[in-house]
Amino acid sequence: MSPEINLRVHGLPGRASHLPRPSSSPKSENHSDLSSSSSTDPSSIDEEDQKKPSSPACPSLPSTPSCTKTPPSLANALVHYVTTNITPQQTLKEISVTLRVLEKKSPCNFLVFGLGHDSLMWTSLNHGGRTVFLEEDKAWIEQITEKLPSLESYHVTYDTRVHQADGLMETGMGDECKAVSDPRFSKCQLALKGFPSDIYDIEWDLIMVDAPTGYHDEAPGRMTAIYTAGLMARNRENGETDLFVHDVDRVVEDKFSKAFLCEGYLTEQEGRLRHFTIPSHRTRSGRPFCP
Repeated sequence: MSPEINLRVHGLPGRASHLPRPSSSPKSENHSDLSSSSSTDPSSIDEEDQKKPSSPACPSLPSTPSCTKTPPSLANALVHYVTTNITPQQTLKEISVTLRVLEKKSPCNFLVFGLGHDSLMWTSLNHGGRTVFLEEDKAWIEQITEKLPSLESYHVTYDTRVHQADGLMETGMGDECKAVSDPRFSKCQLALKGFPSDIYDIEWDLIMVDAPTGYHDEAPGRMTAIYTAGLMARNRENGETDLFVHDVDRVVEDKFSKAFLCEGYLTEQEGRLRHFTIPSHRTRSGRPFCP
């Protein structure tokens, strides 16, 4: 179980109940005469009055106070996590790694392999951007989106199994898998080609691989997801992609992330989460697959 995440909402400063009143001088019976004479005879103004400091002007206040309304995505997330006992599978420290990147890049394009209890959190943290989830379990998509219809998710299929990992690793060492191209046209067996076309057309600023299922031999495993995510990052027009892989304490996630996302691109690791920063390979011809 991961530690509970406390969300704190900071309110706007409260309005003061009492505002300072400008001091007023006593009325003078000769006020009209004084005003009239001052315009023609300055010497008629009392010398003591000239020495009195003028009162500071009262600052103007807006006629209608302004405020910022809580975004619906954030409001929904607050209500959801306050009313559920289920916490995200990532720990606070692991989540904080991605959060730091989102604080710099959001609103941005964020692709997540996997749909889960943390999905609404990622969408909310990328407020104003586009966050898309790819999930292999169709029934699970229906269950989650029934409760959280605002999430954008797509059903995808995988034709690999964890027990095939060693053979796929050997395949990935071939020249066809080191060539950088659109995954739809790649000749590498590890490249996933069945996603909606929109997924390939968008340049993703962040990609997180936290699916498909990979904890038993007959599960799809994350071999192709890791490879394809890395290929998308390299194939972008320019810039770089922050790529995260969860569950790197498992053999497949450990070996495939090091081999195809490259240890030279590894930025940091926190617990079971690795963060890679992968630059575009299209901006510099001849760049090796791994540095």
